[in-house]
Amino acid sequence: MDVGRLRADTPGCAEVVHFNNAGAALMPRPVLDAVVGHLRLEAHIGGYEAADAAQQAIEDTYAALAQLLGCAPDEIALVENATRAWDMAFYSIHLEPGDRILTARAEYASNYIAYLQVARRTGARVEAIPNDPTGQVSVDGLRSMMDARVKLVSITHVPTNGGLVNPAAAIGQVAREWKVPFLLDACQSVGQLVTQVDDLQCDILSGTGRKYLRGPRGTGFLYVRRSLIQQLEPPFLDLHAAEWTQPDQYVIREDARRFEAWESNVAGKIGLGVAARYALDVGLDSIQQRVTDLAEHLRGELSRLPGVSVHDRGRQRCGIVTFTMETHSPEDIKRKLAAQQINVTTSSRASTMLDMDERQLDKVVRASVHYYNTEEEVARLCSALSA
Repeated sequence: MDVGRLRADTPGCAEVVHFNNAGAALMPRPVLDAVVGHLRLEAHIGGYEAADAAQQAIEDTYAALAQLLGCAPDEIALVENATRAWDMAFYSIHLEPGDRILTARAEYASNYIAYLQVARRTGARVEAIPNDPTGQVSVDGLRSMMDARVKLVSITHVPTNGGLVNPAAAIGQVAREWKVPFLLDACQSVGQLVTQVDDLQCDILSGTGRKYLRGPRGTGFLYVRRSLIQQLEPPFLDLHAAEWTQPDQYVIREDARRFEAWESNVAGKIGLGVAARYALDVGLDSIQQRVTDLAEHLRGELSRLPGVSVHDRGRQRCGIVTFTMETHSPEDIKRKLAAQQINVTTSSRASTMLDMDERQLDKVVRASVHYYNTEEEVARLCSALSA
């Protein structure tokens, strides 16, 4: 990997040390140019006309994401963010009193709130799968919980508050044995890990553009396995998702675009496709190796600093690194680093309550690396913390 070339292709690398890639990564120049170029076209010829002119680029976004995930373009929907993508799938699943939803202890708050809302409406139950000794979802624990009442297995692939990678493929295998849909929130994994849906054995996958994929904000996508699409009726429809055929009848479209809405950010869609192509060109195997190695290097350097505790768990770990310092609060660390043009963020109990309570943590600093970060930037971060 030519890190120097990739940094030169990333305008933000000249401005900041960016360790907030799990929040929103720095866009490469081709993505920036694609988004700005389409906005300029809209300004010059009109929004509808610009969309017509860019139809091939829009369609290529479906093709690029399909290649990235190892699926067909008609199994992809483009939506405004990962949460809405996940919602459109989850709220399509029919649940009744006594049905069970199995999820992870490190599940993200937005997802868990949705489980609780639907459980309150339907009488279904939400149950957290225990962790194994490494901190990841216990596959044996999941297997022991499965029965005929389980109607959904839904987990976050990479939790927001630590470096672990949940064993999605093994989880998917258990769900498949019981013929239960497996919904995977891949918001933090697409773009930093190889995420082929057949290998992960998921039936539904949601993702975002702005994080490790390095796309624009306000972009998200949903994969739904073709054999499942017809069984899921989206929670709301419009004239894009369905056709009004008679005064009292409508027909929902047959592909995954039934989960979309007609109005959308066209410039963002195009930028998302360019970002997916960019990741494919760099190579997901190379990206995963570089990000994993750099994150382990950062963990090692942090662990050498007096008063610093690293809080990442899991048998497999990724580019998200979390830590605390005895002498400063996470928010204070974030603020002091920002004054030196070093970007990190914080993750609080409110985002992953079950996991944080179990580990007696209230808030942690989150430093998430990407392939364009360098060992020199890691040293600069650690030097700033030491000072």
